[in-house]
Amino acid sequence: MPDAPVLSTGAGGSAARVELAEEAFGARFAEALVHQSVRAEQAARRRGTAATKTRAMVSGGGAKPWRQKGTGRARAGSSRSPVWTGGGIAFGPHPRSYTFKINRKEQRAALRSGLSLHAQRGSMAIVDASAMQEPKTRQARELLAAWDPPTHRTLPALVVLAPEERAAALSFRNLERVAVLTPENVGVTDLLGAATLLVSQAALEQLTARASAARTREAASA
Repeated sequence: MPDAPVLSTGAGGSAARVELAEEAFGARFAEALVHQSVRAEQAARRRGTAATKTRAMVSGGGAKPWRQKGTGRARAGSSRSPVWTGGGIAFGPHPRSYTFKINRKEQRAALRSGLSLHAQRGSMAIVDASAMQEPKTRQARELLAAWDPPTHRTLPALVVLAPEERAAALSFRNLERVAVLTPENVGVTDLLGAATLLVSQAALEQLTARASAARTREAASA
């Protein structure tokens, strides 16, 4: 059964441990699904607003620059041709959407892979967000400094907190190379890009439910 230490400012260490759900944190690493999910998430973040003008959009060029024959120069019908300086762009980019669809089961399997990776290598911990009654960046910094994960790297860190844990979120978000997200906004890219994962108890329940929802329905239907 995978487990994770509990980090608390009052305890000063990580003696207590919390058992993690096997269906969410004990999955094998599905490399193909993880790769596909990361591609989809990164593609969805692209703006797709790059735009160029074609020859029809560039102003001017309505008149033929010179007569067709007899000048000794190459024939030209418009000064806004793509081969002319100041002309339109032949095959330039235009606004578009880069998103592509991934099945929900594949997304959840990739999410389980990212969570299980942190659980297996010991780079995941449970943070006691209830101890932070008011925003204190120093308290959050000391909490990270006191933790010594097996990888010996705590940054970059991903902190997952429930929406109501505002004081803890304000404490962590000012730290350099620390990202704070809610359980519903955690993506596979965020998990793989973080050296360590810190989750509050409330966020752990939501994250576990989100990652294991598909398996629970499959087991019920069977």
